[in-house]
Formats: sequence, C-alpha cells, structure tokens
Amino acid sequence: MQLFVSLLREKRGVFLYLFLWVLIFGAAFALYGVPLGAIYYPAALCAILAAAFLGAGLYQRVKKHQDLEALQALPDNLCQLLQRYQTQDDLDYQAILALLSGRESTAAEITQRKMSDMIDYYTTWVHQIKTPIASMRLNLQNEDSPLSRKVGEDLFRIEQYVQMVLTYLRLDSESTDYLFKEYAIDSILKNSLRKFARQFIGKGIRLEYTETGKTVVTDEKWFSFVLEQVLSNALKYTAAGSISIYMEPPATLCIEDTGVGIAPEDLPRIFEKGYTGYNGRINRRASGLGLYLCQRICRNLEHGITAQSTLGKGTVIKIDLSQENYQYE
Repeated sequence: MQLFVSLLREKRGVFLYLFLWVLIFGAAFALYGVPLGAIYYPAALCAILAAAFLGAGLYQRVKKHQDLEALQALPDNLCQLLQRYQTQDDLDYQAILALLSGRESTAAEITQRKMSDMIDYYTTWVHQIKTPIASMRLNLQNEDSPLSRKVGEDLFRIEQYVQMVLTYLRLDSESTDYLFKEYAIDSILKNSLRKFARQFIGKGIRLEYTETGKTVVTDEKWFSFVLEQVLSNALKYTAAGSISIYMEPPATLCIEDTGVGIAPEDLPRIFEKGYTGYNGRINRRASGLGLYLCQRICRNLEHGITAQSTLGKGTVIKIDLSQENYQYE
C-alpha cells in the first residue's frame, strides 16, 4: 500500500495533465456545441490505459523494492541486481554505488593491512620482551633478600601484563590456537596457584582450597589465563583474610576472596572493556582489560563467568563449567 501511495504521489503530475486535457477538451466541445457525451468514451479509454500503465509501474516498483532490500544482505552484489533497470537515474545510482563500494573496499584493505602490521609488531615485541624477563628471573633465583623478593613480585606482574597483551592480540586472530581436550580442573588450578605462592606468603593471605575432583573439556592455556587473572584480582584487592577455591554443584568453580568488594553500581559493568570502576580509580594500575578478556575467553571456551560481591566483605567469581550445550568432537 505504501508503494502504491508513493507511486501515485510520484505520478501526480501526469494525472494532473490528463485531467487538465479533459477539461480543455470539454470546454472546447461546450463552446462549439458538441455534445459532452462525445468526450466520455475517449476519457474512459484514457483512464483505462492510465490504470494499466499505473499497474505496470506498481509491479516494477515492487520488484525494484524487493531487489533493493536484497542488497542489504548482499553488499558484494551492489550493482548486479540493478542491471535490469535502465533509466538514466538508475544508471547514475549504479555508478555512484560502484564508486562508493570501490572506495569502501580500498579503505577496508588499508585498515586491515595496518591492523595486521600492528598485530605482527606487537606480537614480535611481546616475544622479544620475554627474553630479558626470563634472564632477570634467572638472575634472581640465586638471591633471597627483601629486595629480590620485591623485584620478583614486580617481575611477575610484568609477565602478567605482557601475557595480557599477547592474549588481547590473539583473541580475535584467525590463528588462535585453541586445543580442546578433557582436563582435570585440579591440575590446572594447582599449576596456576604455584605462580602466586610468593604473593600469598608475602601478603599473609590464607588459601582455602577444596579439591574439585572434576574434569572439563577446555583449552588448558586459555583457561589458565582466566584463572590467573581472577586470582591476581583477588590478591590485588585483598589486604587480609583468605581466598577460597571450591566447587559449587553441579559444576560451578568459585574463587572467593575477603577483599574490598565491588560497589553495587560497578558490579553490572565489571566485564566491560576498559571499565575499572571505583576500585580501579583508586588503584591506578588497573587497566579494565583483565575481566573483559576473561569473559571473552570463557565465551569461546563455552564457559560462563559471573560475579557476586558485597562492598567491604569480598567478591566471588563463578565460572560455570557445565557446558550443557557444548558439542565436543
């Protein structure tokens, strides 16, 4: 109906001319004493022809509208579906669309090339920076002093930040090396906890770990990154007390701390990219990327991740490992 109304509006000039011609002929016949009945037959014939042309125009308009709607889903065929229409306006629009499409493709190629170069550069940089980090850690192995322990903790944080950069770069890469297998959760947890042993001891934080006895289909490297980010946050924002790790039935891994907690207004947004919240504004080192990356990785691993927190009492991060809809081959 809308197309029919728009067609009538577009052709209103033609109908106005036809009506004026009928009036002119009617006036002329009246002046010369010709019976007005003589104009009824040709006027009716013209009306029938006009209705036929209007119907044909409406049919063409509907087909063209359908093709234009199809273009929204087929950007690569911008001009192909318009080839059946050969009015000058259509040809001009086709030329404009072809020009815009070419410019867009060129701009996309340039952007993709720059992005690829940037990813290659930072990936190379990450791998290069790992060499001096490993050398520094090797030199610290023979030292046992308050200074060496402090430097070791700072070096560990640097390693985490470097790993976060590499993870961020690889997250959307086509060459992301996911290797899905069945793993024992306790084995992955223990490997991750060993890395934080010094921080637990240094801050006097008590670890309450209940073995889960569970297995899960996941990628060990990426799942370990999630666990280490959650443990790092728990240690960062817990000055005293404990960090508890346990399994909540049926298959939800919980990492709970007794830290500062998360403000209620911040809790719904902690998984947003770059969002640091009140705690992050106090702790200037927060990047707002850790939990964002955890959520993205968990989504790729078919794990769910949520947070519950009470300000001033602590936070619990829950990782759902049930994988009810996961299809493992």
